[in-house]
Amino acid sequence: MQVSEKTRVSTGVRGGGASSASAEIWRYRSVPALAARFLGALALLAVGAVHLQQYELLYSAIPTIGTLFLLNFVGATVIGLGLVAPVERLLGRLGDAAVSLLALGGVVQAATAFVFLLVAERTPLFGFKEPGYDPPAIMASRVAELVTVGLLGGFLVVRLLSRSYAARW
Repeated sequence: MQVSEKTRVSTGVRGGGASSASAEIWRYRSVPALAARFLGALALLAVGAVHLQQYELLYSAIPTIGTLFLLNFVGATVIGLGLVAPVERLLGRLGDAAVSLLALGGVVQAATAFVFLLVAERTPLFGFKEPGYDPPAIMASRVAELVTVGLLGGFLVVRLLSRSYAARW
């Protein structure tokens, strides 16, 4: 992305280097996009928390399904914390791509958990059919998964559109 000296001066950044690249990246961030990123990360952490709670209460003894619940918790925690962390600053040039990959991973994980729950309620999945023992937890999981997909998906769309718009100018 080429930025003129005039633009660098107006943003308070002079010269090249990592600090100017960081300032250029942050210049295209919007408050709603950052809010979607952080709220989506919190929703994904909620998805993981529900899966951990259900693992401990009901599913730890069920082969494959119990392991999947635990892995869902671990994945949601890693991705959610990655989205909350200042990855752009920690990883330099690679940070921007890392944030996009983390957000995409969060969308895929939440959508997969949502679909697996729908399937397990109607037909056996890995030899297990959801008996519906804990309706509030099932509802919390569904809501958190849908909110995660919506917020992180929106975040990715805004990033894509802002990059497309910035590239034109």
